[in-house]
Amino acid sequence: MRAVHTPNTPADAELWGPARMRLAYDEYFAGQLTLQLIRSSMIAARGVSRTFTREITDRLTATLPFALTEGQLAAIEEIRADLASPDRMSRLLQGDVGSGKTVVALMAMAAMAESGAQSALMSPTEILATQHFRTLKPLCDAAGIGIALLTGKMGAAERRTILAGLANGKTTIAVGTHALFQSGVEFDNLGLNVVDEQHRFGVHQRLALSEKGHHTDLLVMTATPIPRTLVLTHFGDMAVSTLREKPKGRQPIDTAVVSAADYSRVVDRLRARLNDGAQAFWVCPLVEESEHLEIVSAEDRFADLQKAFGDQVALVHGRMSAATKQAVMQKFLAKDIKLLVATTVIEVGVDVPNASIMIIEHAERFGLAQLHQLRGRVGRGAIRSACLLLYKEPLSETAKARLETIKSTEDGFIIAERDLELRGQGDVLGTRQSGMPGYRLAVPDVHRHLIDYAHDDAKAALANNPGLTGPEGDALRTLLYVFRKDLAIPLIRAG
Repeated sequence: MRAVHTPNTPADAELWGPARMRLAYDEYFAGQLTLQLIRSSMIAARGVSRTFTREITDRLTATLPFALTEGQLAAIEEIRADLASPDRMSRLLQGDVGSGKTVVALMAMAAMAESGAQSALMSPTEILATQHFRTLKPLCDAAGIGIALLTGKMGAAERRTILAGLANGKTTIAVGTHALFQSGVEFDNLGLNVVDEQHRFGVHQRLALSEKGHHTDLLVMTATPIPRTLVLTHFGDMAVSTLREKPKGRQPIDTAVVSAADYSRVVDRLRARLNDGAQAFWVCPLVEESEHLEIVSAEDRFADLQKAFGDQVALVHGRMSAATKQAVMQKFLAKDIKLLVATTVIEVGVDVPNASIMIIEHAERFGLAQLHQLRGRVGRGAIRSACLLLYKEPLSETAKARLETIKSTEDGFIIAERDLELRGQGDVLGTRQSGMPGYRLAVPDVHRHLIDYAHDDAKAALANNPGLTGPEGDALRTLLYVFRKDLAIPLIRAG
C-alpha cells in the first residue's frame, strides 16, 4: 500500500510495478474465493447420485440424423459423470454458433429420464423456446421421451393438460420461458435445469435456479464463446465444457465489407439471388428513426425495400407482440416471405436453414460478439451462404479493426479474445453481472494473467481449510472484508 501511495520512483506507481500487481492479485483472489465459496455452498447442498441404463440415450443416438462430434461426445461424458456423482452439477456448456449445444443438452435430459427424473429447458424468449421445441420434438418422439412446450400465451385447456403431464411425471422434458418457474407449475420429480443463453444471469440467479426442484442439477448454455479470463471472472463457480468444432456439413460463410454508398448495387445483387430461390435477413440497429442519430432504421429500410420487393419483404422487431413476431417468423420459415428486415431481435437462436444471405446495415455500430451471432443465423443449410457488412463512412480505427476481424475469421473463440482486446473487459457478456462488481485495482488488460493464479490459489485455500479457521482463515476473511466480499462469509461451511 505504501509503495503504491508514496512511490520512491515513478516505476513504483506503474500498473505493472510489483506493488500494484500484488494489489490486483489480492482483488482477483478475493473475487475467486467468493466464487469458490458459492460453488461449495451449491455443492454442499448435496445432489442426487444418478444411475443410467443407457437405453434411452442409445435409442436417441440411433435416431439422430448425424454423427456427434468428438467435442459433443466429450461434453456428454463430462455431464454424465457430474450427474452420477453425489454432488450437484453446476456446469457451463459453451460452444460457437452451430456447434450443437442443443443436442448435448438433449442427451443430458435423456440420461436424466433414464434415472427417472424430469428436466426443464428454459429459454429467454418465446421464439427461442418454440424453436427448441420444434427441433427436439421429433427426436424425443422417436426415442419415446415425453416432451411439452409451456409458454405464456397458451389457451387454458392446453395449459391444464401440460401442467397435469408435468405433475404426474408423464412429461419428461418441459421446454419454455421463465413461465416454467412460475407458481402453479409443479413437477413430479425435477432433476435437471438447462438454461439457454443466460450468460446474462448473475451468480445469485444461478443459485436460485438450483433451488427449483429437489437438489436439481444445473446446465447453463451459451453460444457466445467467452475468453478464459471472463469464464473465471464470471463463472468461477461452475465447471466448463467447451465445443470447438462445427458438426459436419456446415458450410463456410463468405463475408464481405461494403460501403453503404453501394446500396443500389447491393439491392440489384440481392434481387438476382432472391429470384433464384434464396432467402435473406436485413438487419438494422434501430426500430424507428432517431433525431439524434443519422442511422437508417428498420422501419425506413423496410419501406424502401418494399418498393423494390413488394410483398416478398416483411418486418420484425422487438416492439411487436410475441404473437405477431411468431407469425412473421412462421411465414419466413414457410418461404412465403423472401426477405426479412429485422433489428437484433433475431440475434439469438433463429433457425431458418434456407436463409443464406445476411446483410447487416451500419455494421460499424455493432459489437464483435453481436456481428458474429448475427452472421451465425445463416450457413445452416446446404447452400453456401454470404454475409454483407454495410458500413457508413467515416470509420473509427476500432470499428475498422472489428469489421476486419469478422471478415477474417469465423472462429468465435478468436473473435471473443479480440473483442476483449478491443473494448477491454467492458460488457462482453451482455448486461452487467449482478453480484459481480467490476474491479477497482485490477486492470484486466494488464493483470489478466494473474486471474489464473488467483483461481488456483482460491481453490487450494478452500480445499485445505473449508471453514476458513485459524490464523490463515482469519487472514482470508479479512481479505474478503477489505474487498467488500463479506457477503460470501455466511456461505462458509463450518469445519
